Amino acid sequence: MPHLSRRARRAVLVVHVAVSVGWLGLTLGLLALSITGYTAAPDTAAAAYRAMKIFGDWLILPVALGSLVSGLVLSLGTAWGLARHHWVRVKFWLTLVTVLLSVFALRPGINRLAAQAAAGSPAPDIGLLVAPAVATATYFFLTAISVLKPWGPTRRGRRLRHRGRSQSA
Repeated sequence: MPHLSRRARRAVLVVHVAVSVGWLGLTLGLLALSITGYTAAPDTAAAAYRAMKIFGDWLILPVALGSLVSGLVLSLGTAWGLARHHWVRVKFWLTLVTVLLSVFALRPGINRLAAQAAAGSPAPDIGLLVAPAVATATYFFLTAISVLKPWGPTRRGRRLRHRGRSQSA
C-alpha cells in the first residue's frame, strides 16, 4: 500500500484516536452499567441491562470496527507498518481479539441479560462484570503503548531499516 499523504494520514489519525477513545469510553460506560446491574435492586438492574443493550446494538460493533480499520489503514499507509514494530503488532492482535470478543461474547451476553430484564427476571452475571473490566484495562494498555511505543522494531523492521540506510548511503 502506498504511503498516505500528510493530509490523509492526519485525517485517519484523528478518526483513529476519536474512535479508539470512544471505544474506551463506551467500555467504561458498560462497566458502570454492569456494576450497577450486578449490585443494584432488580428494577435498577433491569434498567442497566436495557441500557447496555442500546450500547451493544448501536455502538459496540461500529466503534470496534472503526478502531480496527483506521488502525490498519494507519499502519499500512505509514512508515510504521504492520510488522515493523512490536508495539504495532501487539496493538493489532489485541484489537482484533477484543473486536471478536465484543461481537461473539459480549454482545450475546448483553442481549441475554436484556431479554431477562425485559421478562422481569434479570439475573446478575459475573461474566458481564468481568468482560468490560478486562476490556477497559486492555484499552488503557493499548493507549499506553500507542503513546510510549515500547519494545523497538521487530526483526523485519530492523532488516528494513538497515536496508534503507544501506540504499541511502
